[in-house]
Amino acid sequence: MSSNPDGGSKSHARRDLLLKIQSDAQKCWEESKVFQAEPGNELPGPGEKFFGNFPYPYMNGLLHLGHAFSLSKLEFGAAYHRLRGSNVLLPFAFHCTGMPIKASADKLAREIKLYGNPPVFPAAEDESSAEVADDSQADQAAAVAPDKFKSKKSKAAAKTGMQKFQWEIMRGFEMSDEEIAKFQDPGHWLTYFPPLAKEDLKAFGLGCDWRRSFITTDMNPFYDAFVRWQMSKLKKMGKVVKDMRYTIYSPLDGQPCADHDRATGEGVQPQEYVLIKMEVIPPFPPKLKALEGKKVYLAAATLRPETMYGQTNCWVLPDGNYGAFEINETDVFILTARSALNLAYQHLSRVPEKPTCLVELAGNDLIGLPLKSPLSFNKIIYALPMLTILTDKGTGIVTSVPSDSPDDYMALQDLITKPALRAKYGVKDEWVLPFNVIPIINIPEFGDKSAEKVCLDLKIKSQNDKEKLAEAKRMTYLKGFTDGVMIVGEFDGRKVQEAKPLIKSKLLGEGSAVLYSEPEKKVMSRSGDECVVALTDQWYITYGETEWKQKAVRCLENMNTFSAETRNGFEHTLGWLNQWACSRSFGLGTRIPWDEQFLVESLSDSTLYMAYYTIAHLLQNGNMYGKEISSIKPEQLTDEVWDYVFCDGPAPKSDISPALLSKMKQEFEYWYPFDIRVSGKDLIQNHLTFSIYNHAALLPEHHWPRGFRCNGHLMLNSEKMSKSTGNFRTLRQAIEEFSSDATRFALADAGDGMDDANFVFETANAAILRLTKEIAWMEEVIAAESSLRGGPPSTYADHVFANEINIAVKETEKSYNSFMFRDALKSGFYDLQLARDEYRLSCGVAGMNRDLLGRFMEVQTKLITPICPHYAEHVWQKMLRKEGFAIKAGWPVADTPDPTLRSANKYLQDSIVLMRKLLQKQESGSKKPKKGAAPPPSAENKLTVGLIYVNEHYDGWKEQCLRVLQSNFDTQARSFAPDEQINEALRNCFIDREANFKQVQKLCMPFIRFKKDEARNVGPQALNLKLPFGEIDVLEENLELIRRQLGLEHVEVMSAFDGAARAKAGRHASVLEKNPPSPGEPVAIFMSKQEFEAPN
Repeated sequence: MSSNPDGGSKSHARRDLLLKIQSDAQKCWEESKVFQAEPGNELPGPGEKFFGNFPYPYMNGLLHLGHAFSLSKLEFGAAYHRLRGSNVLLPFAFHCTGMPIKASADKLAREIKLYGNPPVFPAAEDESSAEVADDSQADQAAAVAPDKFKSKKSKAAAKTGMQKFQWEIMRGFEMSDEEIAKFQDPGHWLTYFPPLAKEDLKAFGLGCDWRRSFITTDMNPFYDAFVRWQMSKLKKMGKVVKDMRYTIYSPLDGQPCADHDRATGEGVQPQEYVLIKMEVIPPFPPKLKALEGKKVYLAAATLRPETMYGQTNCWVLPDGNYGAFEINETDVFILTARSALNLAYQHLSRVPEKPTCLVELAGNDLIGLPLKSPLSFNKIIYALPMLTILTDKGTGIVTSVPSDSPDDYMALQDLITKPALRAKYGVKDEWVLPFNVIPIINIPEFGDKSAEKVCLDLKIKSQNDKEKLAEAKRMTYLKGFTDGVMIVGEFDGRKVQEAKPLIKSKLLGEGSAVLYSEPEKKVMSRSGDECVVALTDQWYITYGETEWKQKAVRCLENMNTFSAETRNGFEHTLGWLNQWACSRSFGLGTRIPWDEQFLVESLSDSTLYMAYYTIAHLLQNGNMYGKEISSIKPEQLTDEVWDYVFCDGPAPKSDISPALLSKMKQEFEYWYPFDIRVSGKDLIQNHLTFSIYNHAALLPEHHWPRGFRCNGHLMLNSEKMSKSTGNFRTLRQAIEEFSSDATRFALADAGDGMDDANFVFETANAAILRLTKEIAWMEEVIAAESSLRGGPPSTYADHVFANEINIAVKETEKSYNSFMFRDALKSGFYDLQLARDEYRLSCGVAGMNRDLLGRFMEVQTKLITPICPHYAEHVWQKMLRKEGFAIKAGWPVADTPDPTLRSANKYLQDSIVLMRKLLQKQESGSKKPKKGAAPPPSAENKLTVGLIYVNEHYDGWKEQCLRVLQSNFDTQARSFAPDEQINEALRNCFIDREANFKQVQKLCMPFIRFKKDEARNVGPQALNLKLPFGEIDVLEENLELIRRQLGLEHVEVMSAFDGAARAKAGRHASVLEKNPPSPGEPVAIFMSKQEFEAPN
């Protein structure tokens, strides 16, 4: 294939060239087993080995660019360390534990049962008869943990409120109907998707040791044994306990719903309330007659039980839907059905998990009910209408404490001051008017009626002024908790934060309230139901336990998190993380060893498996399912064997040969601790923090993780990835469309921080062009090698280019070490190419230096190798004819960069640009004579002579300003003394005797501001009286370049202080008076040859 193909708009020749190069390189790597990692005979020293890993992706779909983006951070880093000569281990595995696969398989089976095989689904308009899949499935091709990208609904779905059927999702993978039907069996997912993911990652060029790959669940008996050991060891250490705890729960699945079991609501926790029992005082109105003989309560959820002393009423939503639900044989709670369902899973329903509604009620039915409420100073309060109640939070019944709640104060004021509002809802005056605000808490700055004061201060007009009310609560609630003091009740004089738990305990102890929990926000399970909070008796890992938490904090302190934002995320999570439900009864996974009715949930079997990578190949013999004949049987992997390998335990009594046991231990000891784990930022709040905890508990401290690097999610072309809009690419699609190297190039360019990054198709297409053009240019250079200038670099342009190469090596090295790959791409490719292009232009008739171009090609190839390894391998082996592999070629050696030479060249290039603009302006001005003026100059008068005047030293008032700034600059802090001090120093200089100080100050200030900014950025050298290089020397050494670039015949460089030189300017000398040159700012004068040669 030609390496210089046509780049027509519809031609894929350039892309196809990269695909061919890609295929050749991967075949070469595979044959040579270049990525298989073997430990050394001795423990590695610093930098000798690199072990990095990545959260295994969930196998209910194909890998997409979101996965590839996070993974690329690890791949580029590992490739960089491999290039440097480190012994690199990059393994990869596939996660199948948990709910998503089982839920999807079950849905497929239900669809086949309902609609046939293949199914014939109802028309989109027929909403009522369709069983639909949940949000997560409509996006299943964008699968999974660790990075989730929710797709939008299709147009049909958007119109009808429907989502895709599971069968339709599977069709999106381009499967036949016959193949889709097989996915009713959860096991089929495990054999279908992991091999596809492996092939896609191989095509991506992932430098992976595939011998160490595995899938999770008990389908792999070796990994199953590892997880059973891990859980058993945690239990023996007292870190797994059985307890009654509130947890997010899926009624449909009949089990807790952890983060990765959720379609929406990842990270949402139970929110605990105190449920105040407000007893309805008989006789009951007709709507409640069916409840006679029962104790009936309006049940209000509150986060502020300490305020109950100040109740004046309670609130209901007039058009809200409520019910009277049986709690036990005697008690009935009136609340929303949603909250009743939560209560039913918290042992607060006569029939467990099935709320029984005795009477359906509207909010209007409750208005005017007389109530007896605990702690209230008012013996009777009434239920009143509030128009802003949200029934998706709490119970729909709201306590009213207008002394301390701005919402309550304004709603009560609306009823007091608006008779028409009372009349509209049938509110009697005696239910409202006699009730005054009751002071209960004194808050500094707000007094004992904080709500009233803040509402008046903010000029809030009504209960509908939502923004101002939100601000009022922001101003008072936290301050009330931290600084407020109780002024009533038995805890009078106590601070609110002390009294709050005591009052809560009092209410619960007296039976006046119960605890109630619900999800902080809406949570949908992957099975499609809305989750509740359940009080479950199950197994928990005791994250948050004091001593264990201290070890986890110490582990984090010694880790490299690569950004302050990542570290803050971990610190925040360690602050709140508490017991975690680790058992499930439904899904795929490993059975809990001591209680086999339960499975280990999906976030608890994936916290220590990085250690398993070190020995997986020895156990599984290269088969990801653990099905190959092996020297070890799964049943031989006793707890004692695992302890010996991973925990410095004693040699076990085992049928496994001592040599093999020793080999397993040696592998682990060599590779651990891992150097980095790369992940999306969403896993900080669970998986990554769990991993810290488990390593701190189970492994010796010298094997704790060294680094976690987190990134944001990936957008495509500045928009969220969405399959329905077409703004989506699987990894395979991207490779086929752009090639692996162009895809990797665009991933590196997408961004490196915690903010969401942006994969731009235009960048990938531009990479195709850049890489193939570079190949063509190198072919041209190699073909013309004999005509290039020989010998060592000798010209100014040679030295500048050599220096730019050295700078690129050093800057790119820094970026790779920091895992900042966009910066590495900039310095190691973009900037280096600009330097090469500038060198080509600068060389002129002397031509480019052969050795220097050879060094450039070698260095550029090495610097781009981690990002574009296939391209680099092609250049290295096929074009440069080098021995060995580019991916192991070693980091280029470079001399210390010369910053002065770089500054000098920038000065030269900037000066040429400015002089060209000035020349063009003069020429265009001479070609456009004004009306009645002389005709344009003849050819003899063409501007062909340039006189460049230089002043290498600041003088006059600029010199004085710089001396003042020098004496008032803190070099360490890069900061200046106060302006008043600098102004005083200027006043004391001789410049104030030259003219009125204010006029001089007006002249000085812009220069001073400029120099101060420059000094803050680059340091004290910005305040020097001259540049660090000789300007005249630089310009004179490059006269030929200046002449060629400006199209001049003759150029002279002169000192602005040389009288004879100034005389050469002739009639243009006034330019030097009006615009005198200064350091870094030469002044050029252009004239015709005739004028220049004319006698003065």
